[in-house]
Amino acid sequence: MPDRFSEQALRESQAFGVRPIPLLRPLGWLARGWRDLWQCPVVSLSQGALMAAFGALLWWVAHERFWLLSGAFSGFLIVAPVLATGLYAMSREIDLGRRPGWHTLREAWRPRDGRLIVFGVLLAFAGTGWVMCSASLVTGFAPEPIRNPRDFLFKVVLNDASHLFELWLALGAVLAAPVFASSVVAIPALLDQPPGRLGVLGAVFTSWRVVLEHPAPIALWAALILALTVIGMGTALLGLVVIAPWLGHASWHAYRDLVTRRRD
Repeated sequence: MPDRFSEQALRESQAFGVRPIPLLRPLGWLARGWRDLWQCPVVSLSQGALMAAFGALLWWVAHERFWLLSGAFSGFLIVAPVLATGLYAMSREIDLGRRPGWHTLREAWRPRDGRLIVFGVLLAFAGTGWVMCSASLVTGFAPEPIRNPRDFLFKVVLNDASHLFELWLALGAVLAAPVFASSVVAIPALLDQPPGRLGVLGAVFTSWRVVLEHPAPIALWAALILALTVIGMGTALLGLVVIAPWLGHASWHAYRDLVTRRRD
């Protein structure tokens, strides 16, 4: 039975092509995402405000437990692709010459497409797994209790003797890399294609094909996402109000630029 599902998913993925792109194409995705952001600023920025508010809630809940907060904020990057579903839908409407609005978000978030729900649950499990691994690593191996950002900076990041920070980064990369590779175009593809054409596993296979065929541009894209997200978090989360929807819109253009659809 699993082999049958895998074979079907492989056939679904192979029905889509992967376009060749130059190394610096991700900068073009950012430019087009920026354009989309300001074509529907109120709705887009409201999504960014919600993501920033979610980050503020994490801080409020765990600000005295930085061993947990550090994993929670980095885990945010894992689940962010599914949180941007409404932004993908808005960019799709713009591509089709329509004007997106609140109705676009309502349609995108209606729980009628089980594929998006399944993918969201899987990302949530991955994010939760990283939070627990991160918390266990920091609390188990830190030389002293980690209660706030200053403790994390001096007792983990700048502690040359323990190498805990390097281990923490390596463990995060081991988890984040395959998750990113599985989701880089998967959710926009699921949003764009009806259930009969593409399932969750087929979307994951398509995403991996994109990464394997364009490792350098996708690595640049991952670095840009990480850098901009760090900037957003480093501005007391206020930068996320703009950066989160900007990256969401840009991710739609990454999908459209990389994947040829059956109806193209």
